[in-house]
Amino acid sequence: MAGTSKWRRIILAAILAGFATSAPAHAELPEPVRAMIDAAIATGDEAKVRVVADLARATNPADIDEINAIVAVFEAKMVAKHEAEAKAKEEQIRTAGLFENWSGKGELGGFRATGNTNNTGLTASLTLDRQGIDWRHRFTGRVDYQRNSGVTTREQYLARYEPNVNVSDNFYVYALAQYERDQFQGFDARYAISGGMGYQALKSDAVQLSLKAGPAYRVTEFTDGRSESRIAGLVGIDFDWNLTERLKLTQDTNAVAETGGSAIAIIDSRNTSIDIITGLDAAIARKLKARFSYAVEYDSNPAPGAVQTDTLSRVTLIYDF
Repeated sequence: MAGTSKWRRIILAAILAGFATSAPAHAELPEPVRAMIDAAIATGDEAKVRVVADLARATNPADIDEINAIVAVFEAKMVAKHEAEAKAKEEQIRTAGLFENWSGKGELGGFRATGNTNNTGLTASLTLDRQGIDWRHRFTGRVDYQRNSGVTTREQYLARYEPNVNVSDNFYVYALAQYERDQFQGFDARYAISGGMGYQALKSDAVQLSLKAGPAYRVTEFTDGRSESRIAGLVGIDFDWNLTERLKLTQDTNAVAETGGSAIAIIDSRNTSIDIITGLDAAIARKLKARFSYAVEYDSNPAPGAVQTDTLSRVTLIYDF
């Protein structure tokens, strides 16, 4: 009996050995595949890592779990890195001084005017922007100037400052102070202040749309010495549409997002002013672009001798800094 048990054990061991030989063994991830994934991870490019990992899974289906584990470690490190960078950026913004964290753009080119003047000349503008955690500050200045045979035939100045603060993801509160001077339209100075609510209706990489409205107060000093002060209302619309990576159409409220176009209306019982600028921006280099814009400036009750509507066609170069 003892001999029979011995032979049974030998036969059982042989059978088990045969199963072990015929069963497919799990192979480790091939070294060239691992090296390819490690090289993608070394770049820190998340999109590249995803592409390489997908190729590795497709060509090595038996090693999907190991590939997923490698990618999961990388993704966890990237999440931690992004969180640390966001925290550092927020802290830098909170502790920045008054003259820090400003960005802007300068614009220089020519214009063609019709209406109270019919001429061509030079146009220049400067926009400064400071983005905080909840607050944003924007300053815009613009000059259109032309002289002919020693005589000034167009001289228009605009300065505008607007702070706004977010109260939710889509709503914000704005304030606005604006100064204008255009003797050819019949006023030496025109001041306006306003405050109200704004709403971000659309916000995506391709299209942005925001609306705002509020009461306003305006003082106009005419060239004939008269002065008028009136309560008014302000309405504005901002619209940006990225047609392609290098081409953008703008039709925006100039007090909220001066990105090449503006449309703002100040309405009172005596005189309604509407400023509309439609622009088309074409990228030339990373910080340089060309702008083609058409502006309409309308006053329903202009000074004596002035017409209601002026238009300006501008061709300019813009440098971002």
